Amino acid sequence: MKPRRAGARQLAAQATRDSILRAATKVFARHGYAGGRIEQISKAARSYDRMIYYYFGSKEALFIAVIEEMYRRFNEACSGIVLSAEQPVEALTAMIRFMWNYYRRNPEFITLLNTENLHRGKHIAKSKDAREYSSPALELLHSVLESGTRQGLFREPLAARDVYLMIAGMAYFYLSNRYTLSAFFGADLDRDAALAHWEGFIIEAVLRAVARDGVVLVADMPAQCERLAVG
Repeated sequence: MKPRRAGARQLAAQATRDSILRAATKVFARHGYAGGRIEQISKAARSYDRMIYYYFGSKEALFIAVIEEMYRRFNEACSGIVLSAEQPVEALTAMIRFMWNYYRRNPEFITLLNTENLHRGKHIAKSKDAREYSSPALELLHSVLESGTRQGLFREPLAARDVYLMIAGMAYFYLSNRYTLSAFFGADLDRDAALAHWEGFIIEAVLRAVARDGVVLVADMPAQCERLAVG
């Protein structure tokens, strides 16, 4: 009986912690780090201020845990991608689509990163696991780029980090600034057609950047890619 009671307590504790984390994610995404208050979070989590301090220790530690959880979820989703090393163009295209669509479907991820960058990354820098967050995506990209180079399709040298930054930069900037950019350009960049166009543009730009001299890499919008050698 005792082990079962202990297990029930652990499950209840984990449920409380998860509830606080979800509430904190929404509050910090809406109000920022400075504007997000402990009492707002405890109310949203249907918990108590003291429970937040019990599980996380401080507001800053809670904010760090929120950022860590966002990256954990990104990595979890990334690990679910099935890529074929024998088809590097298709694999790279799939990776680009994954990152673009993950950002689109998880606006809180972008909002929280914007908040943390306003603070010059001082909170996440205190995380002991910070350097591990981009590892799965970088490892996937590295294997894909290595395969493409080996097959004579991609140029060398190619650093996975550079390609990752290119993809993330083009996707992140568009999505995080699409409302102001829509006002500047006088066009709705949040329309489905505009979003699909930009996804295709990112894919084309990255394939051009990684292509070996004399090789044009073409990705069809649905998902299929073909390789055309230029004489």
